[in-house]
This record gives sequence, structure tokens and C-alpha cells, in this order.
Amino acid sequence: MKKLLQIKMNILNSLLLVILLYISFNMQAQGILEKDVINTTEGPAEITFIGHGTLMIVFQGKVVHVDPASELTDYSVLPKADLILITHEHGDHLDLKAIQTIKKDNTKIYYSEKCVSSLPGGTVMHNGDIQLFGPFKIEAVPAYNLVNGPKSGTAYHKKGDGNGYILTLGNKRVYIGGDTENTPEMKALKNIDIAFLPMNLPYTMTPEMVADAVKAFKPKILYPYHYGETDTQKLLDLLKDQKGTEIRIRKMK
Repeated sequence: MKKLLQIKMNILNSLLLVILLYISFNMQAQGILEKDVINTTEGPAEITFIGHGTLMIVFQGKVVHVDPASELTDYSVLPKADLILITHEHGDHLDLKAIQTIKKDNTKIYYSEKCVSSLPGGTVMHNGDIQLFGPFKIEAVPAYNLVNGPKSGTAYHKKGDGNGYILTLGNKRVYIGGDTENTPEMKALKNIDIAFLPMNLPYTMTPEMVADAVKAFKPKILYPYHYGETDTQKLLDLLKDQKGTEIRIRKMK
């Protein structure tokens, strides 16, 4: 009888250890992700910096995942998506494994037309399109290369193939650049409170390109993202005299 009781106790202790390890893992997985809270006229917006071109935004109880990528975090411990935004079809921005992990039956997906063949069932947004979803106004804006490409005369990202997005959250306008360079459309943006601008070669921008764009459209807060091994200090040096723009560096390699 004592032996049977001891076996049961050992099993119970093992199960308890597994549960504790699982809880600890989940807490660690979520704890390593940096977060900022942005106050708006309609409540706080929480931005989680997952890495590369990947973000999570929570506003008025709605969860938005941007370009989810499973290699960056364990999506099974993150909130499910009410809305998924995909900027373009490249694998580091359109990850089917991550999408399936966070997708609910009623999750809305907006993406560029080139994403349809890999992920049917979403809603295509072309450059210039506007959608309303819950508390969000979503604007699709151009994201493309002017200079860089695999060979002369071609671009890694062609005009019209990809989207950047402007999300309106209360009185705040958040611009998510996607894979782009400092295009005329970007430099003509108005009233951007928060900007996420990509900064890595050869696919997106140099620090000089980012600085050029910031001086043109003057976001109130700049987050360089998708920056790989680019030295963010160079951007800080280029914009050291920029008035009205706060530069925030987060773990977004």
C-alpha cells in the first residue's frame, strides 16, 4: 500500500513539475518581448516588439498581429489574432505556421494581392485602399524599392506588390512601413504619430534613407525595425539635430 502511495506521489510530483516548467516557459517567452504603451484619446494601445518586421498591437481589447513569423517567438503563448496584417508575400513576412497558430475562426486577414496564392481567404488591399475593422482604420500605402534589386533594372520589391499600413488608433496614426525604401509617397505622409521604418540592406533602407524620410514627414516617434545587423547608432547620429521626433530603439532585428 505504501509503495503504491509512493508511486502516486511520484507521478503527481512529476506532473506538477511539468506544469511549473510549462508556466515558467510561457512567462519567459512572453517576458523577453519588449512592450510600449501609447496613450490615445480612446484608451491605451500596447505595442509588442516581436522582432524583424513583426509586431503585435492590442487596442480596445482587439489583437492585431503584423507579419507574424514563427521563428521569432512561440506564438502558442501569445493572444490569438482578431486582425492579421501582412505587408507582402515573402516568407519572412508571410509565415503560414505562425498564422495558423494565432488564427481564430473569425480572424480577419488583410494583405497584398501577391499573398493570395499562398494564403487564400484573406481580403486584398491595394495601395490606396482603406478598410475599417473594429476600432481601427486601416490604410494601405505603397511599399517598394527605388534603388535596390537583385540586378540592374529590377527591384526586390516592385511598386504595387506590397503594402505599408497606416493604422488609426483613436487620435494616433501609426505607420508600418513594410519592406520599402524612402519613396515619394512615404515622404509625403502627413500627421504620423508613430513610424516603423525598415533599415537593412540590400532589401530596404540605409540609415541615410531612413533619416531622409524622417526629415521629410516628421513622425513624432520613430522605431527603426527590420534592421538586422545595421548599426542603429548611425541613425541616431544622422538625426541628432532632428526636432520633434523621438527615436526609440527596440529589439527588432
